[in-house]
Amino acid sequence: MSYLSLRGLHKSYGATSIFSDIDCEIGKGEFVTLLGPSGCGKSTLLRCIAGLTEVNGGQILLNGEDLVPQAPQKRGIGMVFQSYALFPNMTVQQNVAFGLRMQKVAKEESAERVREALAMVELGDFAARYPHQLSGGQCQRVALARSLVTRPRLLLLDEPLSALDARIRKHLREQIRQIQRELGLTTIFVTHDQEEALVLSDRIFLMNAGQIVQSGDAETLYTAPVDVFAAGFIGNYNLLDAETASRLLGRPIGSRVAIRPEAIQIGSQGSIEAQIRSHSLLGNVIRYRIEARGVELLVDVLNRSADDMHVNGQRIALNIDANAIREVA
Repeated sequence: MSYLSLRGLHKSYGATSIFSDIDCEIGKGEFVTLLGPSGCGKSTLLRCIAGLTEVNGGQILLNGEDLVPQAPQKRGIGMVFQSYALFPNMTVQQNVAFGLRMQKVAKEESAERVREALAMVELGDFAARYPHQLSGGQCQRVALARSLVTRPRLLLLDEPLSALDARIRKHLREQIRQIQRELGLTTIFVTHDQEEALVLSDRIFLMNAGQIVQSGDAETLYTAPVDVFAAGFIGNYNLLDAETASRLLGRPIGSRVAIRPEAIQIGSQGSIEAQIRSHSLLGNVIRYRIEARGVELLVDVLNRSADDMHVNGQRIALNIDANAIREVA
């Protein structure tokens, strides 16, 4: 039996449907990411699970118990928002202890649990500081500790890293995943960042226009997109219609195809003649824009050495792995 079940969940504002007929099952201790573009309904879905937004129909079953009739504070759910939502007039210790105070936890137990939570997020030495004395990453860790200290049955994270710089974001997502695994905490994470979803998740639910269009582990979503939207949102697929794909590959193709840019090999010998149009350095990857048989392609190559870089206008040959050509609806 699944730990969290969403059955026929529906939310609308008047005639505007935000999402409809959401059905999914999440196991105990699983880290699931809701991934999708802005406006697809993922944050609203999270708020409905938390009880901060009412649903128009359906069930939210947590360990067999329907949460829909229950008030947010009765659901046993912890939630971390993009904005830290810390009390500016309270210290770190007081902010983390706030939920325990609302639960009327004894002072001695509360103090011990706060110490444990701050130790988890590596902020034990910052207990007496105020939010204005902390960096953005530290404030977000305080918000995470405040959710963890109440020992929630379910942890919800609504784009908690999007306001942070890249280095801090990478460190904090690793920390979140480590804590989640240590506690065996069932977690739902909302993001529009593909890399975050691929790195963090046990499973990803890809959403578009209020629907879950595909779900699975990171490898499945990346290598086997079910349709054009999934291929266009996960990674940087080359999306070609049937006629264009047939011209490029030199054989009849019956439907639209998606080809991963790293699955195309550049060399002096190959089955397809091509020319470098431009290139971009993306750190450890060089992304080439290439024309082959009148078709423009993106090709990603590891940046091993500056001596290996192909120059604009250079004539080259391409090989495309047949297993990397994915037909999509």
